Amino acid sequence: MNVAINVKEPSDLIDMAKKVDANEFLQLVENITQLLAKESGQIGSMQIAGRLVSTPPVGEAIVVGDIHGDLESLMIVLKDSDFMKKSRKDEDVTMIFLGDYGDRGLYSPEVYYVILKLKELFPKHVVLMRGNHEGPDDLLAHPHDLPAHLQRKFGDVASHVYTRIRELFNYLYSGVLVDERYVLLHGGVPSQASTIEDLAFAHEKHPRETHLEEILWSDPREGMRGTYPSPRGAGRLFGEDITEKLLKILNVKVLIRGHEPTGEGFKINHGGKILTLFSRRGPPYYNEFGAYLHLNLSEKMENAKQLIQHVHKF
Repeated sequence: MNVAINVKEPSDLIDMAKKVDANEFLQLVENITQLLAKESGQIGSMQIAGRLVSTPPVGEAIVVGDIHGDLESLMIVLKDSDFMKKSRKDEDVTMIFLGDYGDRGLYSPEVYYVILKLKELFPKHVVLMRGNHEGPDDLLAHPHDLPAHLQRKFGDVASHVYTRIRELFNYLYSGVLVDERYVLLHGGVPSQASTIEDLAFAHEKHPRETHLEEILWSDPREGMRGTYPSPRGAGRLFGEDITEKLLKILNVKVLIRGHEPTGEGFKINHGGKILTLFSRRGPPYYNEFGAYLHLNLSEKMENAKQLIQHVHKF
């Protein structure tokens, strides 16, 4: 049976997520783990090396920042962007999630279900990136309340579900590169990176090298050069010179990232070299707006300030 036929609207997915039992959830996690493990080389228009997705500057991209268990915000993005309708028609559209799907929101298991089901339904149209809340065991975010939300949802088998979903996290992508346009990372710039391979294989070099830690945890700061220890306890604070160095290495113009709550749902840093998106709203962050980005990838942008017209606030 083609499940996509029966899932026509975002509300269908939301209803399924609210009703899903442990066995179905586990099967979905297993399916997506196997799918991601096999993704390599050419997948549709995407080229995959290690945990880096490279894509030509064609078609549309819908970029979604942190969700953190907010099912309502995720439904708004799906409805407003028309992603499912476009994907069913096999239009040239890709939804890129920047990570941080769970923790700090009551519906963390349901959010994971929706994004994994989207990947199952539209595998060539969905890219799932790794956030610091999907990080390796030695870089667990705090507070990390996903186990408590899984307990609420699945009861006695919650610990098994948690083990399996943490295994899946290892297959999520570290970055997306849009040729001559953008690099997408969850947190920040790996300050010691010197080649594209440092991004693609950051997961293999962790923890010997700091690339993955900085990709997942770092934050830009204004008025400084180089890097400084982060108050988060992991990653670094990095200045505009560090951003500029990576953009030159990758031959792109803008870093698009998530990781930081913003009152308006987005912000610009480093003279327009960085756009931050935060795609959920309300407690515990109390930001007034969430936002996502809807791009025509063929359109050339020299500065993140030009992207503001493509930011959708809600």
